[in-house]
Amino acid sequence: MKNFIKLICSVSVLFGVQSALACDYPHRVLIPNGTTATKEDMLEGQRGVKKFVADMEVYLECIIDEEKMSRAVLEDLDPDDEQQREDLLNKKYNAAVDEMERLAAQFNVEVQAYKAKEKS
Repeated sequence: MKNFIKLICSVSVLFGVQSALACDYPHRVLIPNGTTATKEDMLEGQRGVKKFVADMEVYLECIIDEEKMSRAVLEDLDPDDEQQREDLLNKKYNAAVDEMERLAAQFNVEVQAYKAKEKS
């Protein structure tokens, strides 16, 4: 009976922690087309990219904190389960970093297109 109560408490805490943190993946911003954008469009795009990166950094911190709290609740994890959790966290983290890099690279391409348009 004690083990059952511990299990119920652990599950309750785990769901409470997850709902408290609720790491929200940021919405990707639209990048202006450099060949048709105005200066203000490009500046707005730059602000959007900066906000996306800042929001993504918050998301990354959140998923790390969420995993730490989950592991604290799940005291006796099997080594295989622990490795699976670590692998999943790494995949989520790396995918988010890749998305930030893709967005920045896409914006840089459009900035170059905008600069080329302005020179002509």
